[in-house]
Order: sequence, then C-alpha cells, then structure tokens
Amino acid sequence: MAVVTVPDKNLTLTDAEEIKNYLASIGIDYEHWGNAKNVSPDASADEILDAYSDEIEQMKTKGGYVTADVIDIKADIPNLETMLDKFRPEHWHDEDEVRFIVKGCGIFHIAPENGDVTAVKMTAGDLIRVPNGTKHWFDLDESRTVRAIRLFQDTTGWTPHYTESGLEKNY
Repeated sequence: MAVVTVPDKNLTLTDAEEIKNYLASIGIDYEHWGNAKNVSPDASADEILDAYSDEIEQMKTKGGYVTADVIDIKADIPNLETMLDKFRPEHWHDEDEVRFIVKGCGIFHIAPENGDVTAVKMTAGDLIRVPNGTKHWFDLDESRTVRAIRLFQDTTGWTPHYTESGLEKNY
C-alpha cells in the first residue's frame, strides 16, 4: 500500500481513500488494485500483462493509451545509477505517466504548480497516473527494485523534458 508524504506540511497518509483524495486534489490519479491476481510478481512480462489485461484495456479506453509493457529494474542491473539519473531530475512529459507496481517499490515526487511537493511511495498493487505536463521525478527505495506495468499514449514511449530547477535536491 502506498504512503504519501508532504514534507513541507509534515503530513503522512497511509489510508488508501485519504491517499486517493489528497492526490486527486493535486491532479494525480491513484488506485489500489491490490494483489488479487493469480500471477507471481516474478512471472514473465507476457503473463503479467495477460493477468491484468482487463484492467489494462479499461485504462487504454479511458486514457487513450495504445500500448503497455512491463519494466523490471533490479539492484544488480549494470549501470543502475546511470539509468536512475535520467529519472531523478525534475521533469515533465508530453503524455501521461501511468505505472502499476507489480513488485518492489517506486517513489514519485510530484511538484504541483501551486502546491507542496508530495512523495508517493508505491508498492505492489498501487497504480498512479501522472498527467502530461505535471512536474515530477522518480527514484527507488533502498531495495533498488521495482517491476511495473507501464501504459503509453504514444508507441515511442515517453520523453522527459527536464526543468533544470534543481528542486529535487531539496527532497
């Protein structure tokens, strides 16, 4: 289950409904799909996509997504830090960033235009949609592992537009 923190307000949320409502107030969609699927988080990407095919198709219809894949980041990946350095600076995309966590943990930091920076620590069963144009950055927790379903509106995937604000260095 996700944990949301707003450091500048000394606020921590752990209740799914409170998380959903707070994130909605800053323009972020959050759902907890749970782990009810009969598929191992270590299953093949195709098996994971098959297990969540109904949910993926609903998201595609609702959000105009055209493709989905599974990303698998592990602590032992060569050049992991170099790869993560692409996600860590504040940036935004021309399309939504949709992630459903299958295994591990990912942390999205959202920097709303007129709001406080919000960290969303996501674990298995959590889904987030960061709308296009929303400033944010991403990192892993100490496990250095995340496996997630990603949905895209463009088959070429997302391209980050870095703000070069340096805001992420404060969090």
